[in-house]
Amino acid sequence: MKFTLSWLKDHLETEASLEEILAKLTLIGLEVEDVINPAETLANFTIAHIEKADPHPDADKLQVCAVNNGKETLQVVCGAPNARAGLLGVFAPVGTYVPGIDFTLTKAKIRGVESYGMMCSESELELSEDHEGIIDLDETAASHIGKSYIEFAGLDDPIIDIYITPNRPDCLGVRGVARDLAAAGLGKLKPADEGYDQKGDFKSPLNIGLEFDDETSHICPAFWGRYIKGVTNGPSPEWLQQRLRAIGLRPINALVDITNYISFDRGRPLHVYDADKVSGTIIARPGKSGESFLALDGKDYDDLEGACVIADDKNPLGLGGILGGELSGSTEDTKNVLIESAYFDPIQIAMTGRKHGIISDARYRFERGIDPQSVETGVNLATKMIIDLCGGKASELIKAGEPPKGTKEIPFDPQRVTRLTGVKLSNQQVTKTLEDLGFTCNDTGKGDQITVTSPSWRPDIDGPADLVEEVIRIIGLDKVTPTPLSRPFGIARPVLTGKQKRVRLAKRALAARGAVEAITWSFIKSDEAALFGGGSPELKLANPISSDMSDMRPSLLPGLIPAAGRNIARGTNDPVLMEVGEVYHSDEADGQSVNAAIIRVGSGSHQGASRHWSGNGAKVTVFDAKADAIALLDALGQDANRFQFTTDAPAWFHPGRSAVIRLGPKITIGVFGEIHPTILKQLDVKGPIVAAEINLDALPEAKKKSTSKGAMELNDLQPVKRDFAFIVSSDTKAGDVIRAASSADKKMITNITLFDVFAGESLGEDKKSLAIEATLQPKTKTMTDEEIDAIADKIIAAVKKATGGEIRS
Repeated sequence: MKFTLSWLKDHLETEASLEEILAKLTLIGLEVEDVINPAETLANFTIAHIEKADPHPDADKLQVCAVNNGKETLQVVCGAPNARAGLLGVFAPVGTYVPGIDFTLTKAKIRGVESYGMMCSESELELSEDHEGIIDLDETAASHIGKSYIEFAGLDDPIIDIYITPNRPDCLGVRGVARDLAAAGLGKLKPADEGYDQKGDFKSPLNIGLEFDDETSHICPAFWGRYIKGVTNGPSPEWLQQRLRAIGLRPINALVDITNYISFDRGRPLHVYDADKVSGTIIARPGKSGESFLALDGKDYDDLEGACVIADDKNPLGLGGILGGELSGSTEDTKNVLIESAYFDPIQIAMTGRKHGIISDARYRFERGIDPQSVETGVNLATKMIIDLCGGKASELIKAGEPPKGTKEIPFDPQRVTRLTGVKLSNQQVTKTLEDLGFTCNDTGKGDQITVTSPSWRPDIDGPADLVEEVIRIIGLDKVTPTPLSRPFGIARPVLTGKQKRVRLAKRALAARGAVEAITWSFIKSDEAALFGGGSPELKLANPISSDMSDMRPSLLPGLIPAAGRNIARGTNDPVLMEVGEVYHSDEADGQSVNAAIIRVGSGSHQGASRHWSGNGAKVTVFDAKADAIALLDALGQDANRFQFTTDAPAWFHPGRSAVIRLGPKITIGVFGEIHPTILKQLDVKGPIVAAEINLDALPEAKKKSTSKGAMELNDLQPVKRDFAFIVSSDTKAGDVIRAASSADKKMITNITLFDVFAGESLGEDKKSLAIEATLQPKTKTMTDEEIDAIADKIIAAVKKATGGEIRS
């Protein structure tokens, strides 16, 4: 929201300096984003006199001018067609920054002739878009040669740009800003100009109306106007043009400039129709399918169904509250006009604006909620300005519908301000602050309780807490004393939850495994969801942002695998990617979980680079994925030995090269293995790819609460290693043998590893040999042969009991 200091002072009587005003604006919640002070930025531009203008010796369109800047006469090369001897213009010396061309002037030689400055046009000073010639001043400037042009022209008016939050549509007009400043003690709010205060000279020859049913009547409850005949439309006066240019608007003609001015002055959008271009009655109604119109921005808009359309008996004239049409727009030939002042539903305006991609000042205000009671004031203000600037006679006010009241009564205890903010204020201070902001306070006769009625221009006020906010905002948030919360414990409690800690640990662990974090969409294609066990109707989005994002992901893998494919296509060899995020199984409250996943592609393992002089690295296998899964579980404080590994992996994994991690028969912890080739083919990604995915929510709480490592146990006794070879059935899992052997003597056996697998005719049909190495670590003394043999016997007995395996002789 932009406005000039003099514009603000049209509504605010104040002696405060610019710096004081800027500071107070930010303190009351109207944050100052920028201040442009032309007196500073254009200080070097002075009035100068061209004493002589001779043709350039080497360029037909250039002139060599002798320019008197009040101190000396300088040679300036000028290409403006209106440059001539005797002209009074605006001069910029060497070293001046010219904003219109974004250039700092230097001493230059133009076609062999030295130039010591520049005679400027209005566009070069960013005063207008006129660049046809240099500024040509009248004779009154002769006595100001050498003085500031900005001060002479009255353009030294600071421009203030403030940020308006969506809940403050009342400050989208300069008067709303002035009201807040006056309430904050920075001056006095001047009485508001109510505009045209007469009944009118005649009845309007044009009628207006509303055509809505009960379900759509809220779209436009009020549509008012006034007919003015005999206007003379032309350029608006200079003061009005200067204010519009200052806030970034281009002056068009007096009628249009008046409506734009009132929109920014009072936050009240209006529209003016050329009455002679309208057929019959102007009505507001719902749009119809197949309708279209040419708008003032030069674009055609069709499919107006659902919008609030302003139309005559023949054609749509515009989108109500958003954009007018070219057909009924005012021009220099306009003689008779109809002023429109209406109230439109904010939600309807926002929906229509989004649908058609239209951003306008009117839409910006209406969708935030303008003052519904300003409908009549808007007509009267425009009527007065049009008659003053364009002449003409006004008709009686014509009405269709009534605007909403827009006020709300709120029971309020003034001492609630003190209870919620800690700032001690009397009841009188609270009520005065609210009344200065336009609220009405009435005593209820029930102790300190009062009834506060919000003004119609404050749609954001809903309850007592909002009133407290208004009071403390104006009194000053800097008056609130910072009070630390009490701490019953000397040591700060953990900030992160257990779930948050797991997520952080999982990311660090997978990154330590060489993976790069990826963040993929939670929405995926329907067919991709089906490939990974998803695609159920309850997980389809009701309003997807695109057809490629129609389903909630059932796994992290349908996002990671295509991401790896895209990286490969862009030259990344054998990527290793990981992600920690939510996956979705149903629409129930517990139908989602936080998973951690890692994928390795090609040779993306720990065995070396994929391309090397010594030979290419080995392709990734299921054991790489298993190592990732076990490392992740270990980092999360889980003992991998307590989990079971089964071969019933989902269909998107390769059978026989994958496994499911379980905790008991019912709890699934995760899955790892090689991705099935058919899945990779459908995703158009080259393999092999191995992956591991762990459900972090399914993990039990780690027994070890601390993440720090325990004391290192060093033993000065030599460990003892013994090998065992067991003949077992071919379907016996090596993990079962290792688990059984480890349980034989948990105190002495520190490690069991599988080092050989053999199958042959010598062992018999459906038999295989599994060879393991057991490490025994004595604690207090060297073990005797008898003690070693006793533990060996325990290992043999434990394996036989668990798997039926016999020791191989």
